[in-house]
Amino acid sequence: MDIQEISDRLEIQGLLAKYARAVDTRDWDLWRSLFTEDATVDYSSAGAIAGTRDEVSAWLEAALGAMQMMQHFISNVEIDIAGDTAEVRAMFYNPMQLPGMSELSFCGGYYHHSVVRTPAGWRSRALREENAWFTNPLQPVEN
Repeated sequence: MDIQEISDRLEIQGLLAKYARAVDTRDWDLWRSLFTEDATVDYSSAGAIAGTRDEVSAWLEAALGAMQMMQHFISNVEIDIAGDTAEVRAMFYNPMQLPGMSELSFCGGYYHHSVVRTPAGWRSRALREENAWFTNPLQPVEN
């Protein structure tokens, strides 16, 4: 592994960390900046939207605004670099508090990113979430 590959891997891992922070802090400007303008994002395995970067960003802003808490952990990052492109597979674990729920819910799975080197650094041009599991205690909060 040469210095360039080490640098690329660190930058791509940084991209994933910023992705998690952007979602958890609901910073949609930061979230959009991590993708190319023509990127596609597919959250359909979790029952959510698939579409362009801007379509998904608008949907996330509306849908996640009601979330009381969420915290994404990204691990086991595998990166296959081929010049100015790379394929990335990473595990995620996400505890969250859904609206109206007294207990935490949890989900986990994999993120599949196709990333590309741009003048601004590595950016995702396609993201597909593969939701592997979800647990929810189904206890509505009583008022």
